[in-house]
Amino acid sequence: MTPLELRQQVRSGAFRQPTAGYCGPYAQANLVILPQAHAHDFLLFSQRNQRACPLLAVGEPGQWNLPRLGADLDIRSDTPGYNIYREGQLTEQTYALHEVWRDDMVVFAIGCSFSFEHMLLEAGIRLRHVEQRRNVAMFCTNIRNHPAGPFAGEMVVSMRPMKAVDAIRAIQITSRYPAVHGAPVHLGDPRLIGIADIMQPDYGDAVEIMPDEIPVFWACGVTPQEAIRHARLPLVVTHQPGYMLVTDILNSSLAAF
Repeated sequence: MTPLELRQQVRSGAFRQPTAGYCGPYAQANLVILPQAHAHDFLLFSQRNQRACPLLAVGEPGQWNLPRLGADLDIRSDTPGYNIYREGQLTEQTYALHEVWRDDMVVFAIGCSFSFEHMLLEAGIRLRHVEQRRNVAMFCTNIRNHPAGPFAGEMVVSMRPMKAVDAIRAIQITSRYPAVHGAPVHLGDPRLIGIADIMQPDYGDAVEIMPDEIPVFWACGVTPQEAIRHARLPLVVTHQPGYMLVTDILNSSLAAF
């Protein structure tokens, strides 16, 4: 299935699930959509926190069809699930944004770690959440973001359990792709980054960690959702964690070296 075919299934309502493991060679994107009045502050927040918020594209006010991301793409309907935040509170989850869309809305597309998973799988590194058709486990941490305007809070990370030799190889591979979060920010003891219970993710699904494995943590594009809670803006829209926009951008084109 091509990214366009997947987006068409999403738009028709035929696809309503996490996108990990789909359209492997193509980049997936987190979304933050907010009024133009707050776009400059969020752009600064993204620039100051590039590990968690690497930008793939930024739209013009009211623009819902960002050509850089894909052909026949409609931001308002081509993501399998959206969160709507009002005054920092998650008030609604929906499958389309036509009723809340405004002409001053600005789209930020942020790189996603699902994008580098294809390279990890090709290298023979097993990913349990993909094998089990689960959403990746995501955790709030004690790693402080660099604030900008009303946006602050702490980093969110995604976790994948790996054998030590695979973790080393994963670091080598993902280091080449800063546009989709790059190298891990931590591995090993989760308590060192403020995670009390590795079997109780804040977002996504828990996966078992075997005795010969260690948890490996990457900065996650759900970080803005914690910053949005902190900012308490009247209206912000995001993707639902794990339910990404699948783009036409080849992951191979994002390699930094």
